[in-house]
Amino acid sequence: MKLPVYLDYASTTPVDCRVAKIMMQYLTKDGIFGNASSRFHRYGWEAEEAVNVARDNIATFLGTYSDNIIFTSGATESNNLAIKGVAYAYKHRGKHIITSMTEHKTVLNVVYYLEKLGFCVTCLSPEKDGIICLNTLKKEIRDDTILFSLIHANNETGVVQNIEEFGNFCHSCGILFHVDATQSIGKIPINLNKLPIDLMSFNGHKVYGPKGIGGLFIRRDLKISVQPQIHGGGQEYGIRSGTLPVHQIVGMGEAYRILKQEMKNEVIRFRFLKNYLWKELQNITYVSVNGNLKKSIATILNVAFHNVNSELLMIELQDLAVSPSSACVSSSLESSYVLHSMGYCDDIVNSSIRFSLGRFTTLEEIKFALCKIKMAIIRLRKKTLYTK
Repeated sequence: MKLPVYLDYASTTPVDCRVAKIMMQYLTKDGIFGNASSRFHRYGWEAEEAVNVARDNIATFLGTYSDNIIFTSGATESNNLAIKGVAYAYKHRGKHIITSMTEHKTVLNVVYYLEKLGFCVTCLSPEKDGIICLNTLKKEIRDDTILFSLIHANNETGVVQNIEEFGNFCHSCGILFHVDATQSIGKIPINLNKLPIDLMSFNGHKVYGPKGIGGLFIRRDLKISVQPQIHGGGQEYGIRSGTLPVHQIVGMGEAYRILKQEMKNEVIRFRFLKNYLWKELQNITYVSVNGNLKKSIATILNVAFHNVNSELLMIELQDLAVSPSSACVSSSLESSYVLHSMGYCDDIVNSSIRFSLGRFTTLEEIKFALCKIKMAIIRLRKKTLYTK
């Protein structure tokens, strides 16, 4: 059976064969399978060295120092560790946290949890195009504000926020700035030595590395306090305990090493494919882009097909793997809270599809997808007219 054309890279990416190949060297008895915390024999030394190399590869890609990188189980844990860790560590200074309504659930659900514990949370509303305005943040700053958490590139619309502008403002107010860069890694250059970011979450499986591994950047030279959320053997500088999954860390490190070499050319190709897709989709009547097309990453295109229910469209598009919204909320059959927060009406939200491109997307696949989409739209609109 032929597999559908995969256009859901924002939910996850396949592991690059080069990454899988190097990971296999750290799994079996014939490889480097030791515990990186075992300091008294060669198995542990070799595992520790592999972790150090991977940490260096990631740090080099992000433009920072390796001791600023903490390994976690993924971006979900990284966001939890960053926000809860800062909240608990700085609650003596204040209990006010600011974020935005378009954040990923792994941020929103964390701040809502903290709200139940007595913290005060403000969620900023975006403009119609998904951009958060600096003036909106300025109006919400209080004496007890300790943290502002903002997604860099939105996982549903791809809209990019001006993190440099927000970071500079936060620092001028003495507020810590956390960035969720899960979707922007590999699509937008990030140099943490220059950007005013205190904490940043990221992972492996969005950039052709393995699932179950992520990272949290903590600017340790500023002696930022983060209260650990997992206690145990004191790994990762005492911030995140647990036996390190060497094979996953090595895989993530290799994925970031490859990104450093190939990202520039990849983004050019992504932008071409996205522009081609949107140009051709405009030949279908009554379509519109959700978000800001000019201020978005090159891999995500969120499109509303007016007068067409997205769930019915998904059924028609069995030859394509696409998403009606974020993969993390589509399982619950909720309509997109991101699009609602941007002011879109139910008819638009319920007719929207997210296309996300990646390393292995080809022009031939885009053309195939366009053909299937156009035929599906025609069929569904005819049915709608007939039933009316």
